[in-house]
Amino acid sequence: MDKVSLALQLILSLSILVVLHELGHYLPAKWFKTRVEKFYLFFDPYFSLFKKKIGDTEWGIGWIPFGGYVKISGMIDESMDKEQMKLPPQPWEFRSKKAWQRLIIMIGGVTVNFFLGLLIFAGMIYYWGETYIKPDDVKYGMVVDSLGMELGLQDGDKIVSAGGVPVVKFNAGVVAKEIIINEAKEIIVDRKGQQVTLNVPPTLVAELTKYENKGKSLFYPRIPMNIMEVSPDGPAEKSGLKQGMNIIAVNGKPIAFQHEFRKALQDFKGKNTDFTVITATSDTLTKQIAVSDEGKIGIAMEQLPLSSEKFGLLASISKGSKMGVNFLGDQLKAFGQMFSGKIKAKDSLGSVFSIASMFDTGWDWRVFWNITASLSILLAFFNLLPIPALDGGYVVFLLWEVITGRVPSDKFMEVVNYIGFFLLIGLMIFALGLDISRLF
Repeated sequence: MDKVSLALQLILSLSILVVLHELGHYLPAKWFKTRVEKFYLFFDPYFSLFKKKIGDTEWGIGWIPFGGYVKISGMIDESMDKEQMKLPPQPWEFRSKKAWQRLIIMIGGVTVNFFLGLLIFAGMIYYWGETYIKPDDVKYGMVVDSLGMELGLQDGDKIVSAGGVPVVKFNAGVVAKEIIINEAKEIIVDRKGQQVTLNVPPTLVAELTKYENKGKSLFYPRIPMNIMEVSPDGPAEKSGLKQGMNIIAVNGKPIAFQHEFRKALQDFKGKNTDFTVITATSDTLTKQIAVSDEGKIGIAMEQLPLSSEKFGLLASISKGSKMGVNFLGDQLKAFGQMFSGKIKAKDSLGSVFSIASMFDTGWDWRVFWNITASLSILLAFFNLLPIPALDGGYVVFLLWEVITGRVPSDKFMEVVNYIGFFLLIGLMIFALGLDISRLF
């Protein structure tokens, strides 16, 4: 069911983006009285699941559940309709329109996707606000993962700044971004009341961006071992563990924090294990509890308090726009890092399977819309790249026409579009191959 949930979320997200992207082409085409022959969600080679002709346009749904397209009369596109292009230009065709009109039709899709991303970010902030952990609430500092150890972090450290940027919210992702994207050279931490400067190793960026380290974090909050709830009929309750008690050792090994407790449970999966417990009256008891095969005993532990901030409509629009612009800026910087060789392209590339894995298996709408907004802005950016067969390729030739007054021949456009299609197909096959190889 988890895979079905991920697949459905991916299809829904891409469907929203594709339909609105194609509307960005369709609407200006109609404004300039250009005939649109087809408007399809998904691709329809040989047959379609649904189609209905309204006016000059056939509206339909294809059977390959990714992508979509509009077929505009008199335009060299993915349909490669050479027969139509052999006929004399007609007033309703794309090729008969003025260059500036054709330019607006072509940039309509990326324009819609870019502003859609900003709009979704703004809507998320307006509806959910911002939720975060204040550094002051992480009283016991951090638990350092293996990647954080390479940076020189220690358990109990508290982040002060990264690359000179103060860390005002406890978020390992922000620190990683400063290292990867903004090339932070040093991290300042509070270590037992003293500020310590850590130099970022030159190799850390490559380590952080490795595909196998995807999902790993530099550090996590260190939280005391406090039991908040004991599940009814769970192994802990059956052993006599009650609310108000606390676990201070597992199999004789003392524990003080939740990460130590979780690690201990992993070592005793599926086994009856001795737990040292302290009661509300400070008595010490030993209880034998059956640890499940998943490494659980049926308790809920203390969580750090979450701070929440709500925003009005105008503030949400402003913050959402800033989020979108910053996200695009970070992506541009990341591409720069790829071209410079600091980030390996193969570690960042992925097919639809990689995209699907970003969604939450439980269908969290906040995660869904965040990914959709990010994909919308990425779709706008990639479509604007000056590659034939993408919107950006057409834009380059239209700008050339506007500047020079010279129109590229239909034959030339056919050839460069074929080249563009082969490049894109090759890239997609490469990305798919990477995902398949990662499975093994």
